[in-house]
Amino acid sequence: MTITRRGFIRLCSYTVAIVGVLAIRNVQLMFENDDKTIALENSYVRAIEDLSTSAENISTTLQKGIYSGTPEMLQELSAKLWRESGSAKAALAQLPVQELQLENTNKFLSQVGNYALSISQKVSDGETLSNEEYKNLKSLYHFSKNFSQEMWDLESQINSGQISIVKIANAVQASAGESAPPTVTEGFSDFEEGFESYPTLIYDGPFSDHILEKDPIMIKGAEDATEDYALKRGAQAANVNQSDLKRGQDEAGKMPSYVFENENTSVAITKQGGLISYMLKSREVSSNSVSQTEAMITALRYLESLGIKNMQTTYYETYNNIITINYAARQDDIVCYTDLIKVSVALDNGEILGFDARGYIVNHFDRTFTTTRMAESDAKALLSPLLTVTKSKLALIPTEGTNEVLCYEFTCTTDEDTKVLVYIGVESKKEEQILILYESETGVLTM
Repeated sequence: MTITRRGFIRLCSYTVAIVGVLAIRNVQLMFENDDKTIALENSYVRAIEDLSTSAENISTTLQKGIYSGTPEMLQELSAKLWRESGSAKAALAQLPVQELQLENTNKFLSQVGNYALSISQKVSDGETLSNEEYKNLKSLYHFSKNFSQEMWDLESQINSGQISIVKIANAVQASAGESAPPTVTEGFSDFEEGFESYPTLIYDGPFSDHILEKDPIMIKGAEDATEDYALKRGAQAANVNQSDLKRGQDEAGKMPSYVFENENTSVAITKQGGLISYMLKSREVSSNSVSQTEAMITALRYLESLGIKNMQTTYYETYNNIITINYAARQDDIVCYTDLIKVSVALDNGEILGFDARGYIVNHFDRTFTTTRMAESDAKALLSPLLTVTKSKLALIPTEGTNEVLCYEFTCTTDEDTKVLVYIGVESKKEEQILILYESETGVLTM
């Protein structure tokens, strides 16, 4: 069969069209597969993050349980352990590691929850824990500490690209004869075989999760601030000329604010009262020629320049050559952890890069503290016998709701040289909170 010139051209056109259609379809399939891969990867990343968080919460709660001295606190911590162990098992079930027989990991998570329930039941019946039970708690804590560290290390490798989490699924689906590249499953194998590590420290500061749950006390009934006044305060907070700032998008919510900004600075001023809500400067800090002590002095002077006084340094953390210092209000020699301000200082030249007074604006007012208090000696008697008190003071702390409670704050040490903060309510006569205190070259933090 012969083909005409017109037919040849038409055939070529059809062929090009078909090739084009196939190419487009291949691209579509490629993007569809990419979308599925991304969705799969995101689901696994979320599961890893959930498992890491639950593992750390289990470790911290177990450590607090060791040093709990009252049935009420032990019951509260036991309930939290039960919840966190269930969350960890649920997260683990979402990961495609079924081909691994994670008997020890699942056994540990189950034991944590079950042991917590048994302890809770025992103390609710009026019994006290035996030395053997305390020993068991310590054993569970040390295992959980390693488990937590391994999980955060694994998540860090995933986030840095050292491990592709999608390879988990590929490894699960691979046939036995195929040689698979290193996968996340190897990390879980380590959990089964035992490991050595140290506790991870991730915390933003004590009692910092309640700052925006209440209506701000300091702006209630205050007069409205003009835009000009707000701009003046914003420039003062950022240490720039007013002309350097432009009006940004206002903030709504419980603390409506004017927002002013430039290419690297953002500052918010409350519309009621004209209070500085926060200020943030973004820049790289490549050196640390300013000492931590000098930075703390600079931060305190900055607060005073804004008219904020009677603040006490509590905790701080240094990261990427920036030190962030937590300040709490002080009234009648009582530290009010409810009234928090954070200041960030660059360690290359001492510039103020961050200021956050939202917790202070929400909670601060002149309080009248109760004089009906249990004796400090009676409060001290409620502490665990495993703790040695090094110092004590009165402190106001937030509850899990939006209230606050006056406590004796006892700074204690353990036989392992761990520092523990225990808060005994002066009226409730019970342990209101337990925090583990960590001190290092980079800061002083609590968990």
